[in-house]
Amino acid sequence: MTDYTNWTKEDLIKRIRELEEVGGSKDVTRDENATPAKKQKKSIDFSKFSTRHVAIRFAYVGWNYSGLAVQINDPKLATVEGEILKAMQQSKLIRTADPNDCDFSRCGRTDKGVSAFRQVISLRVRSLLTPEEQADPENDKRELDYLHILNQLLPQDIRLYEICLRPPEGFDARFSCTYRHYKYFFHAGDVNIELMDQAAKMFSGEHDFRNFCKVDGSKQISNFKRTVMSSSILKVEGDDQLFCFDLKGTAFLWHQVRSMIAILFLVGQGFEKPSIIEDLLDVEFTPRRPNYEMAADIPLVLFDCGFPEMEWLSFKTQDSLVRLENSLFTFWHEAWMKYTMISIMSAVVDTLVKPPYAPSVKPEKDTKVALKLGSGKGKSLTRYVPLKDRTTVDTPDVINQRWRKRKNRPLPGEVFSNDETK
Repeated sequence: MTDYTNWTKEDLIKRIRELEEVGGSKDVTRDENATPAKKQKKSIDFSKFSTRHVAIRFAYVGWNYSGLAVQINDPKLATVEGEILKAMQQSKLIRTADPNDCDFSRCGRTDKGVSAFRQVISLRVRSLLTPEEQADPENDKRELDYLHILNQLLPQDIRLYEICLRPPEGFDARFSCTYRHYKYFFHAGDVNIELMDQAAKMFSGEHDFRNFCKVDGSKQISNFKRTVMSSSILKVEGDDQLFCFDLKGTAFLWHQVRSMIAILFLVGQGFEKPSIIEDLLDVEFTPRRPNYEMAADIPLVLFDCGFPEMEWLSFKTQDSLVRLENSLFTFWHEAWMKYTMISIMSAVVDTLVKPPYAPSVKPEKDTKVALKLGSGKGKSLTRYVPLKDRTTVDTPDVINQRWRKRKNRPLPGEVFSNDETK
């Protein structure tokens, strides 16, 4: 690199003029060891493009995410929507990764660790077509290949597989949904499936589910009535020990499904009678929810979401479909291999480890009880306390009022006293 330290003003001016004349010529002196300048990302003038409102159907395994919904206040938190919006911004389909900037809506919000197989979002994305051209299906082949573009950028555990380019007028992924269908998978073991199914069927119909959810004061929910269209325990084909809590309803409260299956596990293990469901649904008989632990998150899946008749399109090319199938196979194979290795390890250990007592001598009776919570390890207790004898949480009214008082947001005519929420 040339040392200009001792150059005169006239020499420097002369050198500058020489460089201006040669412009970007390769003859210009440069540092061969210098780090190459980063290639500037090509920007897009969004004002030159139309946008279109689309609905996208996708699946994801939620084990590695802190839920579906993007966390605006904590963008570093890994969420499914965060990954999708980041991929859309990276591919210049949307201006920013802020869901408020693209008319974003989701069908069913899933919590940390929960998966979904037919989740739906709707939003507005960049289009190559004019609004007039978008209305004609003949022009679809000229449109951006949204599914292919996004699947190339998304993690392996999030796959987009259908798109509706012309949703019905006024379509909203959340409010246009007619039902949400959940499945909670579990290993039967020694639980009484018949009793669980008997209890599960009691959920059907419209009920107040305040004793089967967690109340968030910031949401200020006062109506806890929800309609369950069907509720039962079903056997899953291919495995004699695999069952699922199959639940379909119009809408659900926060942690409602995991709370429902937690109580069903208590029934299946004989700790509670099936009639406990009726007792908890009767909010006059049980006005405050007993303290109990929710079931584990990983076995829960938002299996399907219902919508009015819509034209769903899959991949434009066979190559895109093959890529999807290959990525799913790779994902499955990795999980299958881990399962196989653990199974072999377990079999080896079982043949080597001997009980620390003579076969004729039985171990002391275990006085502890184990609660099944869907995680595989359960929870060990010295003794089981029936739900009717447990401490309870505050009523939704008290929780909501406590939040309003803390935020100083009284309802019209509401006056807070100093000891009101103590």
